[in-house]
Amino acid sequence: ELADRAEARRSVEMDLHRAVENSELQLYFQPQVSTKTGEIVGCETLIRWNHPTRGLIGPGSFIQHAEDSGIITRLGNWALREALSQARRLPKHMHIAVNISPLQIHSASLVSTIINALATNGIDPGRLELEITESVLMTDTEFTLDRLNQLKQIGLKISLDDFGTGFSSLSYLRRFPFDRLKIDKSFVQKLPDDVGSASIVRAIAQLGSSLSMKITAEGIETDSQLSFIKEHGCDEVQGFLTGRPIALADFLVLTGHQAENVEA
Repeated sequence: ELADRAEARRSVEMDLHRAVENSELQLYFQPQVSTKTGEIVGCETLIRWNHPTRGLIGPGSFIQHAEDSGIITRLGNWALREALSQARRLPKHMHIAVNISPLQIHSASLVSTIINALATNGIDPGRLELEITESVLMTDTEFTLDRLNQLKQIGLKISLDDFGTGFSSLSYLRRFPFDRLKIDKSFVQKLPDDVGSASIVRAIAQLGSSLSMKITAEGIETDSQLSFIKEHGCDEVQGFLTGRPIALADFLVLTGHQAENVEA
């Protein structure tokens, strides 16, 4: 059984290397919507794999393999370059968020990849948001904080994803000036009826406001959840109610900018 698992993992890893070479990877874009205006103000990029035999595969089926094998750095650099290339086709006021893994933060190529992609595509650094989870901060914290400060000096925004689900969140907020906190969907899904979840969401919104951070609520699926989030001061929302992850052409249509009418 162990041998079978090892062989399956090796097969996925080999397929992933081939996927990068053969342009089988694709970015999807999930809208991020302003709670004040109801307009799309940005998007989070999410990777998909167009497997030649298995069809379209979500990240849950391969990201952990990529982390374990170390190829996540290569995938992550591809995602950054692709996101900034596609950002040229989005309205200039929209920010674009890209997830960064712990291994990628420690990669010697991360900063140069971002600087080169920004320059190549003529993108304002302030439009790029890097989303990290607390797991990034739990390994070699001093190096990580130095790297994040280096990225902020370029002009990028840094978001703390899945806030409230990890460890020592408040100490990280004290040590690093995040631009955004993202409230994890596990809290949002039980709104507005669950007293504990409601209290946590209110507290995070107040905390973010006091620290001059924007607040995004993830996993919005119902009108009642959206109403609660609006009422308690969150800046932006994302979830199936306001928009599922979609291909770039569909996202351009959704934002009122037809792909064929936007200069690539």
